[in-house]
Amino acid sequence: MTNDDMKAALTFDWKSCYNHLHADFPGTHRTPVIGITGNFGEKGCELAEGYFESILRAGATPLILPPTDDTDALTTYLDHIDGLLLSGGADLNPLFVGEEPSPALHGICPRRDLCELLLIRLAFDRQIPILGICRGMQMLVTALDGSIWQDLGEFYNSRAKETAENPGASESPETPAPWKPIKHDQSLDRSVASHTIQVCGSLLNSIISGLKYVNSFHHQAVREAGPHLCIAATAPDGVIEAVESSEHKSILGVQWHPECFCLAGDDSMMPLFHWLKVEAQNYREARDVHSRIITLDSHCDTPMFFDQDIDFAERDPRILVDLHKMQEGGLDASIMVAYIPQGPLTSKGYADAFDYANSQLRRVKQLAAENDNAVAIAYNGAEIARLKAAGKRAILLGIENGYAIGRDLSLLDFFAREHGIIYMTLCHNGNNDICGSASPGEGERPLGVSAFGADVIREMNRLGILVDLSHASEQSFYDALEISQKPIVCSHSSSRALCNHPRNLTDNQLRALAKKDGVAQVTFYKGFLREEGEASILDAVAHLNHMVQVMGVEHVGIGTDFDGGGGVPGLASASELINFTRRLLRQRYSEDDLRRIWGGNFLRVMHRQRE
Repeated sequence: MTNDDMKAALTFDWKSCYNHLHADFPGTHRTPVIGITGNFGEKGCELAEGYFESILRAGATPLILPPTDDTDALTTYLDHIDGLLLSGGADLNPLFVGEEPSPALHGICPRRDLCELLLIRLAFDRQIPILGICRGMQMLVTALDGSIWQDLGEFYNSRAKETAENPGASESPETPAPWKPIKHDQSLDRSVASHTIQVCGSLLNSIISGLKYVNSFHHQAVREAGPHLCIAATAPDGVIEAVESSEHKSILGVQWHPECFCLAGDDSMMPLFHWLKVEAQNYREARDVHSRIITLDSHCDTPMFFDQDIDFAERDPRILVDLHKMQEGGLDASIMVAYIPQGPLTSKGYADAFDYANSQLRRVKQLAAENDNAVAIAYNGAEIARLKAAGKRAILLGIENGYAIGRDLSLLDFFAREHGIIYMTLCHNGNNDICGSASPGEGERPLGVSAFGADVIREMNRLGILVDLSHASEQSFYDALEISQKPIVCSHSSSRALCNHPRNLTDNQLRALAKKDGVAQVTFYKGFLREEGEASILDAVAHLNHMVQVMGVEHVGIGTDFDGGGGVPGLASASELINFTRRLLRQRYSEDDLRRIWGGNFLRVMHRQRE
């Protein structure tokens, strides 16, 4: 550096830079923040330059996350990042996964292990995009219920034994015969590829199409990908080189070190970091949208489980909707129904149905009262908005199956006054005194709305209770639409054009419902999304898109049917609902569209019901 260069550097115009940055501050756009797990070295927390330089080059902001035993700090980390990069480092302590140490085990860092295992699981629950590199992939697999080999020697011994017992087993596309191990700890420069891989994962292939060569610095490896991940790439000797989400989530792990290529000026691996940046940006946009709109799920059956000593304030694996999952998924309000199975049309049957409905609704209100610092019963949109502003969740009440009132119209008034129910589904599986079901019982004939059912609909109109036609037969649907003087809802029904199930709505039904200003709420029950194969979030989005195309965005919403059979990969619980918003944002739905879909349409019909 010359003297002039030194003088120029020392006289850097920091004031102009300050003014430039200050002028940009009022804007709402910001680059996504990617948290990078730090390593422990001789001088404490450290991080190789390639990790944060790759994130910077991708257009995101890196934030180094030092290992910590402070669980409150971990949640604070997650509150401030939009994506997570798991860096490389030491071996995993086998005691944390119930194993004794192998003689080939290298150095470990127990404090970092515990921190990262918890951090990964919490980030997974929040649906934060994750990229794991080398050790980071192994930690990702371990945290998500997979397993690793403590040393590749164990894998090779296992593979050799399998080959000896069944010589043909090694002959596969992933491991062409004759099988033999390859070197996974290269002596070459870290920016040079040392072996080939075969990509089999659709996500990885979409990010770097044609990827064949990688570098390699590891002696531990993934053994089983686990229930949430699938193999995305393998080495010629069968070692797993990459994993990705099996649930259509933004999760990817690679065994090689792409940051070394990037630091050396080789852009071939930059697509991995660009992918993480784009996913993090999409995640942040979805979170920001949820912070500004009201999100309402119009149907869940969680009260069925409340007699099992459920603690609604805890993250309970027995239920799909609780306060933790609502917060993680960005769900403000849920209509929880008292579901009554169809029973005999007798005095005792009616009495039992009423008692069961009443007890379920009382239990929901009791749980809300026990957790009044975080949730409350709401009866209209204004109360949901007030609770959201106070940082609380809202529960609204409904009844699934008009069997709960038997043949007594006065019970409608009781449920309205005592519990403030939002809607009543006229029937369930099997005909009742009100109307015919889309799934009549054995020996029952198809029916429409009865004379008593017509009185029920008119009384519901008078009391301001929404008429819900999910589960109703097609004839019942059209009868009710003709009888009701107020808009009607289908709280959890999808499109029959995409899945030919009688519980779904035909395009003609959708148009008729929209003409009367009603709403149809896409449901996530797998049998209503796809006739063959495994349904997923992709099918749920397809149903919503079709219904929007037929009805208009003003008449569609979301009714998950969680805890009543609803839930598919990518939308498996309330914690994953943010994924739906992320998908819709990618398809260019506007924030106003999302406000309507996520509750605005349903709340509009609720308001009209009480005019």
